[in-house]
Amino acid sequence: MALLNFKKKEAPATDASNPQVEAFLQDYSIEVMPRTAEKVENFRDLLPEGTRVYIAHIEGTPIEDMVATAKRLHDDGFPVMPHFPARIIRDKATLADWIARYQGEADVKQALLLAGGVATPHGEFDSSMQLMETGLFDDAGFERLHVAGHPEGNRDIDADGSMTNVTAALHWKNDFQSRTDAQMALATQFAFDAKPIIRWADDLAAQGITLPVHIGIAGPAKLQTLIKFAIACGVGPSLKVLQKRAMDVTKLLLPYEPTDVVTELAAHKAANPDFNISHVHFFPLGGIKTNATWAIHNGGPAAAPANA
Repeated sequence: MALLNFKKKEAPATDASNPQVEAFLQDYSIEVMPRTAEKVENFRDLLPEGTRVYIAHIEGTPIEDMVATAKRLHDDGFPVMPHFPARIIRDKATLADWIARYQGEADVKQALLLAGGVATPHGEFDSSMQLMETGLFDDAGFERLHVAGHPEGNRDIDADGSMTNVTAALHWKNDFQSRTDAQMALATQFAFDAKPIIRWADDLAAQGITLPVHIGIAGPAKLQTLIKFAIACGVGPSLKVLQKRAMDVTKLLLPYEPTDVVTELAAHKAANPDFNISHVHFFPLGGIKTNATWAIHNGGPAAAPANA
């Protein structure tokens, strides 16, 4: 019996001339880890000049590797924003040491503060708020502090599935913004459905939370890879978008691209200029080069010419 020959369909792409998407992708940021950064020969070939690069600090990663990655990116001309996960920092002395290393080696002036995914804290810190209360970032002259946002909640913080504790923490951080000179923003977990993201962002604004939102977007990746990361990261109801796609035999073998969610968010931003989502933050789950290429092809800024 002859095998059926299914011809693969090309994945849909956003029209690069779409001015809404082009505007939405300006000044995007992207996240790397030391081990993924090692696979990139030259970041300047991939990322636009001035792109903010977050460096994710996964439990077990030596601080020396984190600082070396920060130095490399800084030397290449990119502003670096390392993660400071509270639950893997043993004490105030350790935090001060990390800050000093980052500043001494890579002139770091911005940080993402978060609790981290560790169930049991390694020391005296349990939340990003405790890191902020040390005053060390202010003393060191940090200019920008980002904190975590969770459009679909976080079961580690609200085990009952509500948004009670997450929202209370955001109010605290919003108040902290008024007491410090640091520029602050929310960098969120990735999600796949624009409508609940919009509802969440609008609800924050209605509650008087004025922190701008840098919305997490998962970059292009194999569907199976994305589902694995989404489950591990606790992505909520929008995971159904991927599960529905996985049931469609015509799309199962095609890589996921964030075209739909980006296009819908961009259209909403264009229609509502005061909408509090200000930037896109990419999680390059299918690779940094793949993500950067997708951004360029869909209207984002291009990398600097090699001879620039």
